[in-house]
Amino acid sequence: MDMVNVIETKRDGEELSTQQIRDFITEYTAEIIPDYQAAALLMAIYLRGMTRRETVDLTLAIAASGNQLDLHDVAPLVVDKHSSGGVGDKTTLVVQPLVAACGVPVGKMSGRGLGSSGGTLDKMESFRGWSSSMDLPRFKRQLAEIGLVLAGQTAVLAPADGKLYALRDVTGTVASTPLIAASIMSKKLAGGADAIVLDVKMGSGAFMPNLEAAKELSRIMVDIGKDAGRQTVALITDMNQPLGHAIGNALEVKEALATLRGEGPAEFWAHCQDVAAYMLLLAGNVDSLEAGREKATAVIKNGRALEKFRQMVVAQGGNASQVDDPTLLPQAAFVEDLVVPRAGFVKALDTGRIGWAGVHLGAGRLVKSDTIDHAVGFILPIMVGDKVTEGDVIGSIHANDAEKLAEARAELWASISWSETAVDPLPHFYTAVT
Repeated sequence: MDMVNVIETKRDGEELSTQQIRDFITEYTAEIIPDYQAAALLMAIYLRGMTRRETVDLTLAIAASGNQLDLHDVAPLVVDKHSSGGVGDKTTLVVQPLVAACGVPVGKMSGRGLGSSGGTLDKMESFRGWSSSMDLPRFKRQLAEIGLVLAGQTAVLAPADGKLYALRDVTGTVASTPLIAASIMSKKLAGGADAIVLDVKMGSGAFMPNLEAAKELSRIMVDIGKDAGRQTVALITDMNQPLGHAIGNALEVKEALATLRGEGPAEFWAHCQDVAAYMLLLAGNVDSLEAGREKATAVIKNGRALEKFRQMVVAQGGNASQVDDPTLLPQAAFVEDLVVPRAGFVKALDTGRIGWAGVHLGAGRLVKSDTIDHAVGFILPIMVGDKVTEGDVIGSIHANDAEKLAEARAELWASISWSETAVDPLPHFYTAVT
């Protein structure tokens, strides 16, 4: 294909044809088109956008770049969820086993860290030996046996998305609505899910900065799901503060395990309950959201959700002893408390800045070749509206490098705004798009 013409077409704000989009995905996946030309097209899309038709074409082309699963021979209905990215978002680690423990199979393809957001696969690799790589027979066999799979992008499942995902992360093209929608929905279509719950984050730590942008992304993804014949709902949730207390791979795994034991942060558990309830409702497992929340609570109390998580870790080569004893997960060499220098109320948290502070600490990647340090990150239990007094400990930094720790400390304090007067807390849920 004439790749220069395709780049120029989109650069000038014109529509790409269905064939141009298909050819680009086919040839980029086959490594005929080099990264530098693909990066140029991604930047043109970032700047010029895409129409609904272009976005649907791109999604379908990415989904068709490899095999597309039909899981109905092992599960009559498969439900999936996906988050558009957020700081401290370890929801999948809790919700997947919750829903599977309720009897609804969950086969999920997930991703790695993107921008300031952490990646589910990066978090799970805190477990020694755990692997997200699997062929299709193994994917289906594990789904049939334990009702739970957490796989990565592979050479046969949406391979184009895996390549584009990594390239977007290092070319400043992450926050593009059509690219985000196509990336998320292509994996859902390729993964064979019949019902999809989308957790669309909005705020300072999300790709969608405000409610209108989040609604736009939600509508595009729900429309793609409808066009593909999948039950789809998008929940717009808050990312003007980190989700839960832990930020960083092993720290988030520990918090997820605590939540599965019924000991996690209340606001994070409420979020997980909502997402799980919608998944159970779409799957026809319950007849109301309230019944879904009650069912999710029951499998926490009886230990079935934690056991389902343990089964998934073991099935994918992970060390079960780290599930049973989270202190065996990676630990940082330095842990420093954050002590409040003044009294007042938490006015705002620059969540994106907090996320990037974690990346610079080693919890994420600045370039594709960077290695993740699973031990590092933050524990930050403060929330907007909290009242503090001078000398309070409001969190901690976990680091393996003294210089990076000092940089992270400065970034964290700069990310917090204070008020002398009371500040209203933020909701975690805004609306649902169906």
